[in-house]
Parts: sequence; structure tokens; C-alpha cells
Amino acid sequence: MEFPFLKKLLFLFCSLPLVAMAQYTDVINSNRPGRAVSAYAVGRNVVQAEMGILYEQQDDASLNSDSNIFGTDIALRYGLLFESLEIVYEGSFISQNITFVDTGTSETRTDFSRNRLGLKFLVFDPYKNPERNKPNLYSWRANNVFQLKNLVPAVSVYAGATFTLGDNPFYPGDGTITPRVAVATQSRLSPRFVLISNVAYDRIGTDFPELSFALSVTHSFRDPKWSVFLEGQAFNGDRYSDVLLRTGVAYLISPDFQADFHLGSGFKNSPSRIFTVLGFSYRLDFHKDKLVPISSQKGGQNGKIKKKAVKKKRRKSKKKRKDKLDF
Repeated sequence: MEFPFLKKLLFLFCSLPLVAMAQYTDVINSNRPGRAVSAYAVGRNVVQAEMGILYEQQDDASLNSDSNIFGTDIALRYGLLFESLEIVYEGSFISQNITFVDTGTSETRTDFSRNRLGLKFLVFDPYKNPERNKPNLYSWRANNVFQLKNLVPAVSVYAGATFTLGDNPFYPGDGTITPRVAVATQSRLSPRFVLISNVAYDRIGTDFPELSFALSVTHSFRDPKWSVFLEGQAFNGDRYSDVLLRTGVAYLISPDFQADFHLGSGFKNSPSRIFTVLGFSYRLDFHKDKLVPISSQKGGQNGKIKKKAVKKKRRKSKKKRKDKLDF
């Protein structure tokens, strides 16, 4: 099955000018805890794994059933080609044990509840201008309180596909490969508060397409190794609709290793959902800054000096070649 518009989007990602630079950090930049994803890529040549172990209790009033779910979440991210692009795989493999109260029967469903691959590209970064990052030397308050300009977010776009392999009991009748598109924004409200929002449209072209929204606020403590988050996520579709609320903590064990824990619940009773997740994120950092040669910089005394030196070297080289020919 082919999707021409997906090919166009992938071509667009590769042909866009490098107008935005991902905000590579010295410490790991993880999408955990929670499900809202950052607008920023991990950085060129960074390999990152984000994993979680989950348990969920579901009770479905419409089916008069209850179930226990055990599973794992995994995300694999790689900074591809340049700073603002990453390729990401996201998967959730679960086993659901369902008991039907009326009949006393039970069954087990095991498969991927999430299985997708895509590209994320940072199209706008308000912090790419170094002038914006300069601290105010005359006001502590200006550097630490909310300002309206902080609402201007970084923006990334995502294009990929969801894979439904074999006879998946959670998504019966869906195609093997279905397109998925998304937009992620990220605003640094203050040095300790970050606001992330996501809008995604999944399983495009099936009988049950799904629109989802996510909004997440993260707060770091005075000890920056600790942070807490609050997240809301809404799903709108004919197969499943609900609003989920999550909260939890993350702890930075080392610059490349983060542990996290969160819990949450839904608001419906068909099914009702209560879940908890323990996870970690780890990266292999092969990132190297690409330095711009001084000779290619426009303006500046150093640039002028370098250009003069290059010209002088070329003149000497020409003179040597001429002397050899005369000899």
C-alpha cells in the first residue's frame, strides 16, 4: 500500500533549509514521563532509548468486565542528518487479561497497542537567536518570571505511519500501514516551567481514524535533578474517546540517564482506567558541534584577517608554481 502524500512529506523534510537548530543539551532530553512529546530533536548522532514498565486496571461497565494489563513502552530516537531532524520509533506491547462477570469466562489479548515509526522536524525555534538567550544583567526578576514573549513556542512537525501486524485484537480490521501526522509545540514559560502541546491525527484512511490532543506542564525544583509534571490527553474517535490525566516525577541520575515514575486515570467508565508506569531513559551521545569556519563568516575583524591570510597564501602558492615552471 502506497501513500503519495507521505512521500511528499518525507521529501519536504529532507529538502527544507536549515532554518532551525535543535536545542541540543548537555543532559538527556527525554519525552518521559508521560506521552506528550517535545518539539526538539535529540541532536545529531545522538541515540536514545526511553522505556517503561506499565500496569493498568480497566473496568468496562458496558461489557460488565474487568481486566488487568501488563506491558512495556519503548521509544527509540536518533538524531538524523542534522540537528533539527530525528527518526523515532514508538511501541507499546501489552497483555490484557479480561474477565466477563456475567458469564464468568475470561480471555487474554496480547499485541501492540502502539506501533509506529516516523520523522520529526523542528521548523521554528524562538531560541535560535542568541540575543534572546542573553540574561538581563540588571534584573533578576526579568530572568525568572513569566513574560508574554515566553509563550512563543518552538514548533515541530511529524509524519509517519502506524503498523498493525497480523490479526491485532485491539485494532480489528485496520490496514497494515496507516499514515499518522502530528504537530508539537514547546514553550519555556520560565527557567523552571515548560509547556508542551501535541495534536495528532492517527490511523488515517481506516474506518476508525483517531484525533488526539495532549497538554503537559513540567516544573523543575531548585535541585534541577528533580522535576514533576502534570499532563492531560484527550482522544476523539469512533472506536475510543476519553480524557486521561497523568502526573509524576523524574530524576536525573547522570547527564545521560533519567528515571521516572507516573500514574494516571481516565474519566469514563467504558472503560474506566487507572494505571501506573515506571521508566527510564538513556542516551549514547555521539553529538559533535559543527563549527563554521572563520573564513566563511560575514563581517568581523577575525573574518577579515582570515580572508587576507587565505589570499596571501594563494599568492605564495601561485608564485611557487610559476618559479617551478620557469626553472
